[in-house]
Amino acid sequence: MSDMLQRLRDELIVAGQFFHSRGWVPATSSNFSARLGAETLLITSSGQHKGRLDAESGFLRVDLQGVSLDADKRPSAETGLHTLMYQRDPAMGCVLHTHSVNATVLSMRQSQVVLEGYEVQKAFPSVDTHDSCLVIPVFPNSQDIPALAQAVGLYLDANPQTVGYLIRGHGLYTWGVTVADAQRHVEALEFLFECYYRQLLLDR
Repeated sequence: MSDMLQRLRDELIVAGQFFHSRGWVPATSSNFSARLGAETLLITSSGQHKGRLDAESGFLRVDLQGVSLDADKRPSAETGLHTLMYQRDPAMGCVLHTHSVNATVLSMRQSQVVLEGYEVQKAFPSVDTHDSCLVIPVFPNSQDIPALAQAVGLYLDANPQTVGYLIRGHGLYTWGVTVADAQRHVEALEFLFECYYRQLLLDR
């Protein structure tokens, strides 16, 4: 477990540094998690700057109900949106939440973001052609995380092919089997959001 714990912390630290370099995790926004075991997750501690995470204070362990297993550390208020994904899928290995400008602005203007015709859509394992359609739903922001998680879960039940979602005025959630997979999905979606946003400007 200790080797896996260190490896996952290192991978999430690198992801945070990359996202910070792109402006996708401003201030202390965002949160990251990865599966440590069947019933245990590693997640970023509340209030941490994701571009400057460190192995000691930057992370804690929680169970699948989001209860801290490290008594001196507090998980993010949004931990329930992470545990939802791990409860749904035993193959889920990582969940990443970011706060880019493009994702946040689009979430304020759209009820969903429909992405069609872009080659980068093939970054997702369920997509093998640019001639496909990715629908990224937008959920209303709420401080009632259990209710928000329930709404997300119901949507995913009806739309299991979903690769990510937005929370209005808040940002992006996406996931993957590994940290590398989830990081690739963040990068792909951020590229696609920028294309979508620029197309909206061109179409005015």
